[in-house]
Amino acid sequence: MNLKPRLRHSPEVHTGALNDILFILLLFFLIVSTLANPNVIKVSNPKSATDTKAKQTVVVTIDKEQKLFLGSAPVHLDSLSSQLKLILAKETEKPSVVINGDSVASLGMTIRVMQIIKQLGATPVIAVDPSH
Repeated sequence: MNLKPRLRHSPEVHTGALNDILFILLLFFLIVSTLANPNVIKVSNPKSATDTKAKQTVVVTIDKEQKLFLGSAPVHLDSLSSQLKLILAKETEKPSVVINGDSVASLGMTIRVMQIIKQLGATPVIAVDPSH
């Protein structure tokens, strides 16, 4: 009688290919996470991936010298509310006012213009450059 124990091969899973795939996935997620937010503080020109289409009732422009224009006519911040009220009174639907601000325009000026537009019952829309 042969009482010698037989050598049994235990089943093994070869993970060589799995290690390669996991390494590639790890590398991919590391690269994507650094590209998602490379500079948190850096501020550049306003740009957008999509072009938002809104019914433009009127356009308010703020240039780099903080001068306001209603359409193409220059206007002072104090008289903006009264002139906008005249234009918006003709609208039947809820009007929207597009704010076309220069990239170096003051954020404070833009917010003041938005507050005036909201007080008049219109929707302020910020225009951005759709090139990026």
